[in-house]
Amino acid sequence: MSRFTRTFSAAGLITALCAIILITGSMWQQSGSSTARKDSILRRTDTVGAIPTDTLRKLVNAAFGAGEYLKFDINYGFVSAGEAIMRISDTVYHSTRRCLKIDFMVNSKPFFDMVYKVRDRYQTILDAEGLFPWRFEQHIREGGYTRDFTAEFDQLQHVARTSEGEYRVPPYVHDIMSAFYFARTIDYTNFTAGQKVHLQNFYKDSTYELDVRFKGRQEIEVEAGTFKCVVVEPLAREGGLFKSDGRVYVWLTDDERRMPVRVSSKIAIGSVDSDLKEFRGLIGPVRAKVNND
Repeated sequence: MSRFTRTFSAAGLITALCAIILITGSMWQQSGSSTARKDSILRRTDTVGAIPTDTLRKLVNAAFGAGEYLKFDINYGFVSAGEAIMRISDTVYHSTRRCLKIDFMVNSKPFFDMVYKVRDRYQTILDAEGLFPWRFEQHIREGGYTRDFTAEFDQLQHVARTSEGEYRVPPYVHDIMSAFYFARTIDYTNFTAGQKVHLQNFYKDSTYELDVRFKGRQEIEVEAGTFKCVVVEPLAREGGLFKSDGRVYVWLTDDERRMPVRVSSKIAIGSVDSDLKEFRGLIGPVRAKVNND
């Protein structure tokens, strides 16, 4: 019974995408066992305090911002089994960096709680200018299984300090949620089918080489509306927001927002779809939405 919950859980863009989600998910695959890098535990070197902002990258982000709220239905076949919410608010880190606090919550529906209760929570603190994470939290409650994990990312010393140890990481490494949101900033305008985007994702104690494959374009209808979308395939295996045992596809609006509209996971016993039910707080129009006038 746990497979449907993992579409929007950390066992699941989480990932996403991953989500996200999506997406994500939150939404990537380790490119072979040799590509996961697990470094030895490090002695702590604190860098809390004034962060030299001129040394950190600055990227353009027109896709998302504080106030964005996305609500999804999680459906297994014709059964509405759960609900997922992705929410963004403003925050700061070390009193110097403006950041976005992104919360991701997954709950099974009341009638399904009797079968398999899910109450998953994720949070990432994403640098608003550089689009890299400073902190990640994961709190999984699925049936009788629980897991709590945190990671502080020192993006100057390139160290991940987790609740389980300290590890070397590459510059601007992602967590499973920040990877999904970073993927939303990619311009897919000139992409062709099969083209990939490469990212790096840290989870548990290792850094994974990650790919997101562009599949094409499609118009789809969900409860929130009808949207023209780009379709991407997160190749998820470990630490992905949208991890599953089968293929995972994510539909993003084909405009500058790249808002997640659907996540579909093909599994051995069917498919799990997470469809956008409600969205609000976006700045400017979602031009990918189809007008039926």
